Amino acid sequence: MRVLKTVLVLAVFALATAFTINTTKKGYEVGDVVEDFSLKNIDGKNVSLKDFKKAKGVILVFTCNHCPYSKMYEERIIALDKKYKDLGYPVVAINPNDPIASPGDDFESMKKRAKEKGFTFPYLFDKGQTVYPKFGATRTPHVFILNKIKKKDMVVSYIGAIDNNARDASAVSEEYVADAIDTLLAGKKLTTTKTKAIGCSIKVQ
Repeated sequence: MRVLKTVLVLAVFALATAFTINTTKKGYEVGDVVEDFSLKNIDGKNVSLKDFKKAKGVILVFTCNHCPYSKMYEERIIALDKKYKDLGYPVVAINPNDPIASPGDDFESMKKRAKEKGFTFPYLFDKGQTVYPKFGATRTPHVFILNKIKKKDMVVSYIGAIDNNARDASAVSEEYVADAIDTLLAGKKLTTTKTKAIGCSIKVQ
């Protein structure tokens, strides 16, 4: 009888553990309120979401220096910032990679890359890789459009890719991020809230 009870207890524990693992949330979903963060920008100053007091939201892009896909999208990310910053949706870029696991993604290289490309937006370093797991970002680039509600809270409105053609900007037929921002600015509900991010995997040590 004792053996049977022990087996039953272990079986229940195993099922409970499996259920916990399978239902553990991996990052924000559309509609979630985002926790603020503070990360060092390439100018040496820390940047937080609360700094964007007058913004209607933020186009948050996890990207990096070395990834070919990130490089393909650099001009388009700059264009998004130039187009939407004054309309209330500035770009904020975050490098989530561990610089030991991904040589060339260190802070000094970030400053150099931003200067070379003429970044018009903050380029933040996720030192210790504490922020990207909260978002559930898996690729570079990986976009999260945040929309401000109640004058302070940032809510996830879109997760995914910038558009549908990484390799050829001239062949893009669906501009996911631009279309989403235009829809939000028009006060309408998004029909596409999630797409598959295409890019390099985030590098961890």
